[in-house]
Amino acid sequence: MKYRLYAPGPTPVPEDVLTEMAKPILHHRTPAAEKIIEEVREGLKWIFQTKEEVLILAASGTGAMEGSVTNLLSKKDHALVIDGGKFGERWWKILKAHGIEHDVIKVEWGKAVNADLVAQKLQSQDYRAVYMQASETSTGVAHPVKQIADIVKGYPNTALVVDGITAVGVVNLPMDSWGIDILVSGSQKAFQLPPGLAFAALSQKAWGMVEKSDLPKFYFNFKSEKKNILLNTTAYTPAISLVAGLRLVLQNLKKEGLENIFKRHEKMAQAVRSAAVAIGLKLYAPESPSAAVTAIYGPSGIDTGQIVKTLRIDFNMTIANGQDDAKGKIFRIGHLGYYDAMDMITVWSAIEMALTKLGYKFEKGKGVAKMMEILM
Repeated sequence: MKYRLYAPGPTPVPEDVLTEMAKPILHHRTPAAEKIIEEVREGLKWIFQTKEEVLILAASGTGAMEGSVTNLLSKKDHALVIDGGKFGERWWKILKAHGIEHDVIKVEWGKAVNADLVAQKLQSQDYRAVYMQASETSTGVAHPVKQIADIVKGYPNTALVVDGITAVGVVNLPMDSWGIDILVSGSQKAFQLPPGLAFAALSQKAWGMVEKSDLPKFYFNFKSEKKNILLNTTAYTPAISLVAGLRLVLQNLKKEGLENIFKRHEKMAQAVRSAAVAIGLKLYAPESPSAAVTAIYGPSGIDTGQIVKTLRIDFNMTIANGQDDAKGKIFRIGHLGYYDAMDMITVWSAIEMALTKLGYKFEKGKGVAKMMEILM
């Protein structure tokens, strides 16, 4: 049976990109490799919507997150973290590992942060940085990045750092015009590649803070990476086959255009959410849903692990369970990256069949019909 992947990461890789990455490997210190990186530089600026350089790291997205702590902050700095899920939690764990004092705004899972709380915290304490997610992958929540960016702009000594790992290339997140100081992402999401690349773009404000940072750093050294990226290379050995694939991905995305990319993701997200509601299921994040991933409560009495398992065994299909306290309560469907309308029809049809097998009573096909109505 054909394997089908509908997790919020990693996501499917286009056939032409797989072929590109299967070509004989290039040595990374050659003119041919430099030409690829030169093209990728411009493509990344386009999708990050920035004039600044976008650093390319051989790492998962967490590498860019850690670098956004060790390169930006100094030992005596104080940071503020918005924690509304598994990946918001990761920010303060990185800060803790590096001995940085920090306060945490705890947000109920499935909810978006109230920007007024951020404003109140910034008035009460001198924070050097605010760390947040644009799209919290564990909950399917979209946080109000623009509102918070507007607030942080009023504090010239405070940087806004945004995890855009499941947001860049999915939703409009214009780094420069909104005033985001560091924006990070990873290859295995909307960039339609295998895991292995992380990206980080820094504003001029952030680069000024990098110059003063006294935290230890070696591999994730943003100053060193910027020096090298300007020469169309990287400080250390890059995942050159992934970078070659990235060049083709960016070329394909440019043909589609940013507006169409954003519309495609939003329409697929609307279709999945509407299908769930149509058969009596509840959304985990109904008030501020992400266009990258939809989190849905399972029916009463059915552990969502059983839904995930049934899809895996019966249909050779992968979706995601909930994490931590949400495990067994919700299931998550990714619709970011190399997906289209027919992919959403396919995954939802399988979900309805799995729910039927597990004993959930509903009007079969009602969710699929609602989805068709939206996607057509």
